[in-house]
Amino acid sequence: MADQKAIFERGLEMYKAKSYSNALRAFREAAEAGNVEAMMYVGTMQASGQGTPASPAQAMVWFTKAANAGDGQAMCNLGILYYRGVGVPKRYDLALRWFREGSTAGNSQAMFNAGVLYRDGLGVPADPAAAMSWFLKAATGENSLAMNSIGVMYQKGQGVPVDYREAMRWYKKAVEFGNETAPYNIGVLYERGLGVPVDREEAHRWYSKAVASAQSENQVDGVQ
Repeated sequence: MADQKAIFERGLEMYKAKSYSNALRAFREAAEAGNVEAMMYVGTMQASGQGTPASPAQAMVWFTKAANAGDGQAMCNLGILYYRGVGVPKRYDLALRWFREGSTAGNSQAMFNAGVLYRDGLGVPADPAAAMSWFLKAATGENSLAMNSIGVMYQKGQGVPVDYREAMRWYKKAVEFGNETAPYNIGVLYERGLGVPVDREEAHRWYSKAVASAQSENQVDGVQ
């Protein structure tokens, strides 16, 4: 155990120094000795082409090894590969299966992604109430994407009655946890006087905080 940990730490130092090919070699050695963190790094580097030509198929192999060892993020990553059809045929049903597995392992990103599939009707019939349930679970794990999505659902009345004040509360919570699209949604509420008095100056202040990609109404986030 000590050896694989030491090898992993050495790989991490090389990775931070951007010596990716050497880092990958160390991570692979640690991964083959059973280090789950190293498996994740190997999978991620194979997927993105760091220190090696990109190989989604190899990424799938290493994420599967890590998932079989109980790693929730690896399970989520497998779901993302199936969702995007990267290295495997696009299969929303299998994506959802892996997102569920990752959720059971406590991964909030997997919970959020499961919610997206239910919200958008991908691999399952659209079910706003189920989507809301998944987003609420993810939000307990401090997932800002889920918080923003909950706000949108309250604003639109999807799976819950329309409640602009609740929408505002969740948008602001999302902002607290670093979400970059929620500020625009807050601006919309102030500009239109939804749950708050009309305040165009306050709306402009929030719009200015939103990233350029968030310049559209009811911004929601997809699988990540």
